Amino acid sequence: MNYTFSDKVNDMRPSAIREIFKSLANPEVISFAAGNPSALSFPVEKMKNIAEQIFLCRPTDALQYSVTEGYAPLIKQINERLKENFSIGNDYDETIITSGGQQGIDLTTKVLCNEGDTIICENPSFIGALNAFRSYNTNLVGVDVEDDGINLTLLESALKANKNVRFIYIIPTFQNPSGITTSLVKRKAVLSLAEKYNVLILEDNPYGELRFAGEELPTIKSMDTEGRVLYCSSFSKILSAGMRVGFLCGNRELIQKVVVVKQVNDVHTNIFFQMLASSFIDIYGLDEHIASIKELYKQKCGFMLSQMDEKFDKRIKYTRPEGGLFIWVTMPQGDTVELAKKAIDNKVAIVPGTTFCPVQGERSSSFRLNFSTPSDEQIVCGIDKLSKIINNFKG
Repeated sequence: MNYTFSDKVNDMRPSAIREIFKSLANPEVISFAAGNPSALSFPVEKMKNIAEQIFLCRPTDALQYSVTEGYAPLIKQINERLKENFSIGNDYDETIITSGGQQGIDLTTKVLCNEGDTIICENPSFIGALNAFRSYNTNLVGVDVEDDGINLTLLESALKANKNVRFIYIIPTFQNPSGITTSLVKRKAVLSLAEKYNVLILEDNPYGELRFAGEELPTIKSMDTEGRVLYCSSFSKILSAGMRVGFLCGNRELIQKVVVVKQVNDVHTNIFFQMLASSFIDIYGLDEHIASIKELYKQKCGFMLSQMDEKFDKRIKYTRPEGGLFIWVTMPQGDTVELAKKAIDNKVAIVPGTTFCPVQGERSSSFRLNFSTPSDEQIVCGIDKLSKIINNFKG
């Protein structure tokens, strides 16, 4: 039988990262391709003890339907952390618990965009967000990222040139895939341009608490006085990715509409994992746990960079992130799709830059490396193999 797919999904392609994951069933493959937190960061015993107490004392609450907005104690804890750590929260703001940060991005698009509306994003950008935007048949416009964040001249040109711009999607801190952090000057300028052209901003900040070097910078949401910024984040990188607990904070009018569409989507986020996260914060707190993760990633990132500094050809450029999970490598020339194929043939997995391009199929001479998941031994072996491939790669 021949199947006819909807216009919304007909041109969508599988995530290259998820496709790469299929090759990782081979234990000989060293993966620099994942976006996963390190398994060493999971507080397994503490989670085990909390889960046992939940099922002993509150099994019905954990196994029954719950409210769409989310578990009230967890919302209160999130709002307190947002206020204390990020200066986020006005009288008109509300927070909804989502099934990971990914759902926050998807629901925002569903609430705000009609087919043909424009979303402006960084180039490169997070593939999960790009595919969410594509699934609503939006006009996706990428703006190049520089060493200190999005190119402001090109951003304003995009705002001028495109009709029905609904929002700017930006990952200002330890951007995925580049690892770049947007400067304070540019954060203020992005907000100013959004005000000038009367568009919203979706600020995605899943990595913001993973700073292991440099100075903290204020979120764009903390500078917003008009309810123009929706702020999306999650517990995936600081507690557990598999729990799928994220959140979206924004103007009450926007969030209440998100509540309605989430009811259609999945009714509510997994209540047991919401209770687990809330109890973890209540009993153990997050600051000490996050501090240990930051120290782990500081060591891993520094070690990978030292191996790259020693082994990579000096013509090859790469970012030196101050936090997060990723290093962005740029070749002097060539298409890194072919490079990724050569790497996997040599049992090393990387993600080619084209994966993160807003324009599907666009060539890229860059690729993404992840330092959080491989062991030190895998980093040594993997960078050694990779250097021999890329130092002689002609593309």
